[in-house]
Amino acid sequence: MRHRSDAEIWQNLRDAGCSETMIQEFFSCSQKDEKDKQVTMLEAHRKKLLEDVHDKEKKISCLDYLMFQMNRE
Repeated sequence: MRHRSDAEIWQNLRDAGCSETMIQEFFSCSQKDEKDKQVTMLEAHRKKLLEDVHDKEKKISCLDYLMFQMNRE
């Protein structure tokens, strides 16, 4: 894997919805060579994003059910 510049990593984290605080902490860990902590941070953010997706899927299912019921009438 090629080495990415700090700017590319920063942009990737922003695109993934990471906060400025998280990004600063991520780079702070990088300077301290705390890769395990960085991975833990990324995994936690990924988990939160996935929970958000599942929550939105449930809401869509509720709307789908309501529309299904309305179309049956």
